[in-house]
This record gives sequence, C-alpha cells and structure tokens, in this order.
Amino acid sequence: MGASPAHSAAGGVPAAEAHAGHGHHQSLWLGVMCLTGVDYFSTLGYQPSIAFEAAGILAPIATVVLVLVTLLGALPVYSHVASVSPNGQGSIAMLERLMRGWTAKIVVLTLLGFAATDFVITKTLSAADAAEHLLHNPWWQEHAPATIAAWTPTAQRMVITMLLLVMLGASFMRGFKEVIGLAVTIVVVYLLLNVIVIGSGLYYLATHPDRLQLWFEHLAAGPTEWHVEDIEHFPKVGGTWMSVAVISALIFPKLALGLSGFETGVAVMPLIKGDDDDTPENPKGRIRNARKLLLTAALIMSACLLGSSLVTSMLIDPHELQAGGHAKDRALAFIAHGEGTPNVNPLFGPVFGTIYDISTIVILWFAGASAMAGLLALVPRYLPRYGMAPEWARVTHLLVLVFTAINLFVTWVFEADVSAQGGAYATGVLVLMSSACIATVIDVYRSHKDRFILFRIPWVYLAICAVFIYTTSANVVERPDGIKIASCFIAAVLVLSFASRINRSTELRFEGFEFVDTTSRFMWDSLKHLEFPVLVPHRPGRQSLESKEQGIREQHRLPPEVPIVFVEAELGDTSEFEHAPLMEVIESEGKFIIRIKRCVSIAHAVAAAALELSAVGKPPEIHFGWSDESPLAASFSFLLFGEGNVPWMVRALINKAQPDPERQPRVVIG
Repeated sequence: MGASPAHSAAGGVPAAEAHAGHGHHQSLWLGVMCLTGVDYFSTLGYQPSIAFEAAGILAPIATVVLVLVTLLGALPVYSHVASVSPNGQGSIAMLERLMRGWTAKIVVLTLLGFAATDFVITKTLSAADAAEHLLHNPWWQEHAPATIAAWTPTAQRMVITMLLLVMLGASFMRGFKEVIGLAVTIVVVYLLLNVIVIGSGLYYLATHPDRLQLWFEHLAAGPTEWHVEDIEHFPKVGGTWMSVAVISALIFPKLALGLSGFETGVAVMPLIKGDDDDTPENPKGRIRNARKLLLTAALIMSACLLGSSLVTSMLIDPHELQAGGHAKDRALAFIAHGEGTPNVNPLFGPVFGTIYDISTIVILWFAGASAMAGLLALVPRYLPRYGMAPEWARVTHLLVLVFTAINLFVTWVFEADVSAQGGAYATGVLVLMSSACIATVIDVYRSHKDRFILFRIPWVYLAICAVFIYTTSANVVERPDGIKIASCFIAAVLVLSFASRINRSTELRFEGFEFVDTTSRFMWDSLKHLEFPVLVPHRPGRQSLESKEQGIREQHRLPPEVPIVFVEAELGDTSEFEHAPLMEVIESEGKFIIRIKRCVSIAHAVAAAALELSAVGKPPEIHFGWSDESPLAASFSFLLFGEGNVPWMVRALINKAQPDPERQPRVVIG
C-alpha cells in the first residue's frame, strides 16, 4: 500500500487540513488517480517476476484469483471506506473512531507499525528494483564507472539503491512539492510503454498459438513442470486441473503486492474535485468520483497484472526468471529490450528498452517519494496528538533524516534484494487491508437497526474479511520475514510512544475550558476575582460536602470567612493527550462547586482550573488530604487512568506551566 504524496495508511491527510477538501487544490479524479498510480502501477516493475517466482507457470491462474479478490473484495470494501471517510482519513482513522480508550490507541499504534513497514519497504523495494533496471541496461553496462563495474552485482545494487534513497531524502530536505501534473506525466508515459510491451506480447501469443499450447502441455504434465518452489508441500487434490486450481488459490497470497493501491486511493480524496453543491457534511460528488477512481485504477491494474503474467509465463524462459537470470525482478524490461527468444516486436531492443528502463526508474523513484510523503503525514497525524512523539517529530527535516537512516539500514539488512523484501511489503499491505475489512464490518453492523442480529450482520463484507484474514495469515506463515520486520517497527513505535508519553506526562496539554451554559461561564469569571480562594478537590459519593469542608477547615486551620470552592473532576477518555474539559459552575447552600467533565486526568483538570484563576487574581491555594497509596502504584495509575498521585502531579504540572513562583498556585497537603 505505498503512499501517494498526499497520503496519510492507511493514514492520510490531517483532518484539520482535509476538512471538506479545504486547503487542497482539487483536481479531476482522473488526474488524482495518477497520484495513486505512481506506487500502485509502479509495482509492474517487479510484480510479474515475483508472481512467477511464487507460482511458476501457474502465475496467470493465481493472478486470476488475485483479480477476483481485487474486484469483488477490496473494491467494495474501499468503496464503503470512501463513503465514511471522505476527507482522507482511511481505515486506521475508521478503527480509531469505532473504538475507544487505550484499546483504540494500541490498535492504532500497532497499525502504524504495519504502515511504517509498508512505507519503508515501498521506498527500499522500489529503489532496489530501480537499481536492477539500471544495472541490466546495456548503456549502463558499457559506460558504468570502472570502480563500480569491478564490484560484485550485490554490492553494485546496494550502492545504487542507497544512493537513490539518499537522493530521495535530500529532495525532501529541500522541500518536495507534490505536483499532480508531474504524476500524470509519469504515469501516462509508464502505462503507455507497458501497454506496448504487454500488448505486443499478447498479440504474439494470439498469432503463435503453439506458445499457448506449450503452456497447456506443461500444466498437464504435472507439478514437475510448474516451476513452483516447495511444490511437495502443497496438497494433491483430484486430477491435475483440480490441483492447479487449488494450488493457485493457495499461492495467490504471495501475489498480494498487486493489491497495494486502495488505501492510497482513499487517502487522496481531499484532492478530488466533487460537485458544486457538495457540503462538508455530505460531499456526495467527491465520494462518487473517488469510487470512480478506485474502480478505474483497479480495472487498469487488473488488466496489466493478468496480461503481464500471461506474457511473462509464456514468452520468457523460466530459468531467466529465477535467481541469477536476466529477467529476475525486471520481466517486462527483459521483453522490452528484446532479450531472449522470441523478440515479440521489432521495435524492441536497446533503444526502446532504455526508454522503458528510464520510465520505470522514474516511477519507482517517485513511488518512494510518495511513501516518504506518506510517512511525513502519518507521524504528525497521530503520535503528537497522542502525546506519543517528542516535539521534534513535527520538524520535517529531522524526520526525513530518521527515515532515511532507517531506509539505509533496511537496504543493508536485505542486501537490496527485491524478492527478499516482498514478504515484508505484502505483510504491511495485507494487514492494513484486513483492518479496513474489519472496520467496514463493524461500521455496517452498527449502522443497521434491525432487531435480529442475523439481519444486522453484513455477510458479504464478513466473507470478504475472512478472505483477507486468510490471505494475511497465509502470507505471514509462508514469508515470516514480513511479520518479523513489521514486529520490529511495531515494537519501536510502541516503546518510543510510551516513553514519550511518560516523558511528556507533566505537560499541561490544556486547550481551554468549554462551558455547559452562559451561567457557568459568568460564575467562573466571578470566581476569578475572589480574595484568597481555596480550591478543594472532592470526589462525590465518598463523603458529603459538609463533612469534607469541616475536615479541611480543621486539618488546614482555615477560618470560616475563607471561601472554599470545591472541584469535582470526572474522567473522560484518559488515553487522550490534549483536552478541552467541559465546566459547570453551580452554587448550592452558599458553596461553590466546579464540576469538570471530559478530563484526561484529575490532576490536569485541577491544575488547569488553578492556573486559570491565578491568571487574573491572586493565585489560589489547593488543599488536599493525605493519601496512603504507594507512590509507584499512584504514578502508574496517573499515567494510564488519570487518577493517582494527584497532589504531587498537580504541583509538578503547575511548576512546569507557570515558572514564575509569584504566580504559582500553592499546593497544601494536610
């Protein structure tokens, strides 16, 4: 699921910017489709080779399964995702909305780990395949610097891949500008060249039926002629053709890279021009055009994948597609250069092949650029809002340096091998698509109002969800490297996120009070001018206000003329970081009571109220009773549930938010 320059995973355009598409230049959906196509269509650079490596001569049949899953599974799911997230939020934001609390945060952080896997591997895999096309180009082989030509092929591929990644990072350091016109040019030229290559191959097959007959003979000969690795591990079901169908269905998860464009198609929705009468609440024109984008991209890619698998399987010697072969990771370029036998078009040769290589390298590099843009949009969208990223995470240049370093490390680990990275890429793609399926099932189920549960369950979406969960599981089992690298990203995201949350726990993260009514606002303004106000946090239900006041006055030696204002804080979603609490101020039997709801923690609510009072009049005093709770348990409870260690945390919050001792509210514990 590579990202487009406007992308968020899975993730998308920040909601504030994307609202109703405002803040973005909007274009015709066909042009925006090219923005998704720079990474979706660029997979043609390596997908045919990966398909043959996984399925051998069964690749066309396995690709048919992939096309059916694309059109009958992924397309309906993402059409629904587009209808409920028209501002580019995507499936991750859908799950965040459908869930609450720390469960939602953990799920989102985990999916961010998979999205990071997707984006990083998009960059490293695309750059590695671009290097393959360059290294096999005749012009490069003749004119490559002598020092580089003397290296081993692996060393050459790694150096060129790393150089492309460094150039990619440098472009963002200078300020990468996303231009739809540039994407349109790149995609149109690339697709045109692929139509020529694939179309020529299909025409050759149509005029030389012996090739098709030979392919059928190899199929009928049985598994020994299929060139499928570990064929002995697959079940032998019925006759040969039944085995072909079953094995193709089991192999298709390895071809999952061909499903990579849907999340991106939703993410670019803010850039799609809708109808003149679209409203922020109901941008029906933009939703309709987004669905056109998804359908058109899926049809184009399905045709290209099916055509390329047929041409690759029937026109290229299988040994050329295996490790060490000249067609490995560049099957269509192999045909475009007129290599091998037959040469299906007299136009093909070094000149046309070089043009094809240049176009492929450009679109693969641009796919890496789009993935970098996706990461730069994804991190600020979630982590700072959760308090799970340091402030420098908002600085683009520092993020670019971090991501570039990660890209170079991943390239070194995988030795810039395209096939070796395919599992990790497919894992990231499939997990995000499975999350979209799950989010769709939940959303549709909740939207149905039928009394009977069986009628509320969206059976079609549930079946699609089952297919994607199976595909993801099969991919993880077959290629565990994907889940291993994803687990590293997930662990890094979780550890760094919670370390940041702990480090930032003493930030006030206060966005201002909202009020229940105008009376509460008026009374709050009046409280700011009380002389020597005393704030007393009170938890309703444990003891009456009279008992609480009597105890506080006795323990803290407060005379009757000193006004006491009780603060009752009610927790909201304690997993949130920033908060805008809802305040109600009432007066009952001569006692002022401040009721604060939607708090991320009791300490933050009390500290925010005290600091607001000190901003106008004399700083108040906050009087607490003594607690016997252990410091360790109290700190843990504060971090996760917003309730523990209140007096000490109030003092820490006040000291950090108001450095002037003269303006600091006093904390008194008795």
